[in-house]
This record gives sequence, C-alpha cells and structure tokens, in this order.
Amino acid sequence: MRARRSSLNSGASWPTLGTAEARVLDHQLKLHRWARSEPDRRFDDVFNLVCDRATLIVAWERVISNRGAKTAGVDGVTRLAVRADDVVPFLEELRSSLRDGSFVPLPVRQTTIPKKGGKRRTLGIPTLRDRVAQMALKLILEPIFEVDFYPSSYGYRPGRRAQDAIAEVHHFCKPSTYEWVIEGDPPPGPGVSPLGRCRTTRWLRGEPHGHAAGRGHLPAAGQHLLVGPGPSVR
Repeated sequence: MRARRSSLNSGASWPTLGTAEARVLDHQLKLHRWARSEPDRRFDDVFNLVCDRATLIVAWERVISNRGAKTAGVDGVTRLAVRADDVVPFLEELRSSLRDGSFVPLPVRQTTIPKKGGKRRTLGIPTLRDRVAQMALKLILEPIFEVDFYPSSYGYRPGRRAQDAIAEVHHFCKPSTYEWVIEGDPPPGPGVSPLGRCRTTRWLRGEPHGHAAGRGHLPAAGQHLLVGPGPSVR
C-alpha cells in the first residue's frame, strides 16, 4: 500500500480524537478489503500508517482506556503522569523516534499475580510509551492478518471472546456425531500470544508468508512487538 506522503509525513497539526478515529477506521477498512480481495498482495508502506498522527492518537486512547494503564513499566510512568497538555509532546517524541529509527523499547517489568490452586502467573508490563507503539502496530496490522484466520478461531481476535468458542462447541455437540472436545494450550514465548506466535514471528523475521510488508521496516516493527523480558522488578 502506497501512502500519500503529503498527508502522512507532513508538518500537519494533530487531529482531534473523532477525526483520528475516522481516519484510522478508513485505513483499516481499506487494508482489510485489499487483504481479502488480493491474497498475494504485499503491503510495503504500512510503517507510514503506523507513524501517522491519527494512528498514534487512537493508540494512546486505547492504551489509557485500559485499566492496566494505571500500572507503570520500568520507567515508573503511568497515564496519570502524562497530563492533558503533555499528550501531544509525548506522542510527537514517540513519533519522531519511530520515524528516525532511534526508538528502542525498554525492558519489560515482570511481576506475578495469584492463580487458582495457589500458583502464580508471571506478567510482563511494558512501559506506557512502548504500549502505545505496540497498539499503533496492532491497529494497522490486525486488519491485514485477520483475513487469514479461520472462522472457527476465537483467540485474541477483535469482537470475539472465549464465550463465543464455548457456544460453538455446544452447537456442534448437540445433536451431532461429535463426541470429543480437545483443548490445547501451548507454552507461550516471550511477549507474543500463543495463537499468533508462529505466523507473526515468521513475518517479523523477514520470511514473507502471504501478506508481507517491505523488509526495510521489519526490524523496527519487530522491536515493538517482541520485547524481551528484561529485569525482574516486583
């Protein structure tokens, strides 16, 4: 996809949230439509969309609307630390570092939460800045990769949840010839969900499969998605 550089990379002012959401939705609909109608299409200019001001504003709003935004990464910064007047400078600095290649994700803060049975689950908490970069990538890449999923896939997909998968299991189990339900939970790798790990890792390592982006931007994209575990900070 060739972005119009006059609009994406100019010195234009930052859009309002409403304008930004409409712009991002338009990008997503086009990317999804092209990915579906042209399975072999190469999207070789998506990084400009990731760095678009509208994408970063929507990414910021998505991140701070999550209650996890109150939890800081290794830098100690939460959404409360970024005042309303500081949001644009915060995003402008992030955008500049993404565009000039100087962006380096910080280590992930590690903590644990209790699970049933007395066990504990390890969580990795990226910094607020890194979460915004990750969300910006998600906003642009998700519409492309969504077309490759089977209709029966429910994990880590927009508009789907575990209850939908359970409902489908019930649907096929009565009345039918199905007798078995098999549940699998492969051990996840660092920083990547288990259901998307294989496909995403191949793409980020520069091994094109289906909808691949230009290789010139793969290392930068990989930095935002595959952040290492970093030091243990409790």
